[in-house]
Amino acid sequence: MKTRDGQRPDRLRLYTHRACLGHDPGASHPERPARLQAVIDAISAAVPDPDWLDAPRASRSQLSRVHDDALLARVLDTEVAPGATSLALDPDTLLGHGSAEAALRAAGAGIAAVDAVMSNAPRRAFCAVRPPGHHATATTAMGFCLFNNIAIAAAHACDAHRLQRVAVVDFDVHHGNGTQAIFQADPRVMYLSSHQSPLYPASGGVEERGVGNVLNQPLAAGTGSDGFRSAWRERLLPALQGFRPQLLLVSAGFDGHRLDPLAQLELDADDYRWLTTELVAIAERHAQGRVVSMLEGGYDLDALRESSVAHVEALLG
Repeated sequence: MKTRDGQRPDRLRLYTHRACLGHDPGASHPERPARLQAVIDAISAAVPDPDWLDAPRASRSQLSRVHDDALLARVLDTEVAPGATSLALDPDTLLGHGSAEAALRAAGAGIAAVDAVMSNAPRRAFCAVRPPGHHATATTAMGFCLFNNIAIAAAHACDAHRLQRVAVVDFDVHHGNGTQAIFQADPRVMYLSSHQSPLYPASGGVEERGVGNVLNQPLAAGTGSDGFRSAWRERLLPALQGFRPQLLLVSAGFDGHRLDPLAQLELDADDYRWLTTELVAIAERHAQGRVVSMLEGGYDLDALRESSVAHVEALLG
């Protein structure tokens, strides 16, 4: 993107792809294409002359770092004709004509963003993509998610860039059960999550610690800004600081917003701005400022617009 004086900063890169709008689980489904369009439009209006880059496709070998062959075949090789009824992988997760291409581009965005920040071209990146990813496990598409985009990015960072300390921070209102399950035995990746509990997918208890690399903070409905910030300030951020990440990845779900119809955490856009600012400071201290953020949940369009802009502005610093 260009700044107001026409110079290109090296601070933020934006990735998306029109194919991510082609995954259509139906007009009544919460995870609809309008979500992504709202985010793109809001960021484009708020950031001067944004330079959106097309996300590449992830390769099958890149996906196979975290997913088994059966899941790849189910998503990529199932033919759904244009206009045909979508195939239900579970009650909430549907596969349509454009879903495979959308999933490949969503995963590819995270890989490209990791490569970019590791080359020090930008220091930070935001991937406005869908379908979301953090519920998908190694073997199962679930919770609106086909492939686990953030886990694919983390595995790429570890394997292709030989990083030993990659942190995944997840502030989506739902626990990222898939991301946790994929890395709970891998000490190279630390997973930290705040999430409403009880709530789907009924995981993310404080007793779930992996090999010491998992830290969950369940939050009650109605927690609000003070409780959310206290949880991060007193428990999660100090743990992240102690891990000294070489790269910070963010599962940026904005469904904790008070307007969101699927949860009741009662946050606002300033909470996302505050936490993102804190994360950037830790990345500056330990990771040469390297942050890759990927869109997860958020189902009220006004809340999505406001929250994604606050998040990106904080990434820009």
